[in-house]
Amino acid sequence: MARILLLSAYDIDSHRYWREGLVRHLGEHEWTVLTLPARHFRWRIRGNPVSWWLSESEALSQSYDLVLATSMVDCATVKGLFPHLSQCRWVAYFHENQLAYPVSGEQHGSVDPAMVNLYSAMACDRVMFNSDYNRQSFLDGLDQLVKRLPDQVNSRVVDFILAKSVVIPVPLAEDLLTYTNSNEAGRSVNRNDPLTVVWNHRVEYDKGLEELYAIVTELVKRTQEFRLVLLGRRFRQQPEIFDRLCNDYRRFIVKNGFAESRQEYLDWLQQSDVALSTAIHEFQGLSVMEAVALGCRPVVPDRLSYPELFPGTCRYSSVASAADMILSARKCTQEQMLRYNWQHLSDVYRREISALLD
Repeated sequence: MARILLLSAYDIDSHRYWREGLVRHLGEHEWTVLTLPARHFRWRIRGNPVSWWLSESEALSQSYDLVLATSMVDCATVKGLFPHLSQCRWVAYFHENQLAYPVSGEQHGSVDPAMVNLYSAMACDRVMFNSDYNRQSFLDGLDQLVKRLPDQVNSRVVDFILAKSVVIPVPLAEDLLTYTNSNEAGRSVNRNDPLTVVWNHRVEYDKGLEELYAIVTELVKRTQEFRLVLLGRRFRQQPEIFDRLCNDYRRFIVKNGFAESRQEYLDWLQQSDVALSTAIHEFQGLSVMEAVALGCRPVVPDRLSYPELFPGTCRYSSVASAADMILSARKCTQEQMLRYNWQHLSDVYRREISALLD
């Protein structure tokens, strides 16, 4: 048994789900978990050591065998404020990386978040990424950043981080298997029902809302026999193009809003035929993976992490090809989602942690 300190500095839904799963599935270890709310992003990624120094000094002053931190944690500064933690092993887990995160027109560019990622990767003994796309985009972005810096730095830092990196996805939730088993009759499909397309992403600029509007427009040109399910988290302000989509094509929309419960969310996924993504930012793709696990056909852009998950017959390169795939009766030859469940991946995490502690 090891004493493990788990730090989540921006505890958004996917980060919370990941850390709770680790604690539950690697229960042979003794876990101490510190989190900070998922708000005020730029402050949180720079200020998390200050917040924890003020509120969690007692926990941070204890002895641990391993510290496991999300990439939002400023690991280098935490180690500096609590020097005894340098005696234990450190792992940074990258759900995303700030070197490949798209910036909207309403944001000002800053190198600070990327530098936090860099310092953490340098300060840790192991760097885990949730997809190879995430790892490669981080290393490519770092290589480009190094070339822009004035002096005293070179690409050796890229090789240094690559040498201690590994890819381990965030596993799919256990309730997907439970849900499937409790619905053994399978999907109740009426061949006279119109095609149902689900888009289950948070409504923000980085999820490709312009492309979503264009694809729906193309579908309407070709057929009136489809339904649209719009799931995902909403915020007080949302891009105008999404409001236009909801207004212009409201007669095709049968669900528009964040599901009130996990059960409702899974019900909508199982009732749908196609899971559509238009993301311009996706470091793994859990939302589409969940839909596919419940029987949807994936229709995803040929970019980001999707080539790791789905064959070319499920990846589109244009609005027209996306519409072709949605309307085609041909199923994609899907990768089995079972290899992404906790039962399999918990052993992968366990082996990594054991190797660090040996």
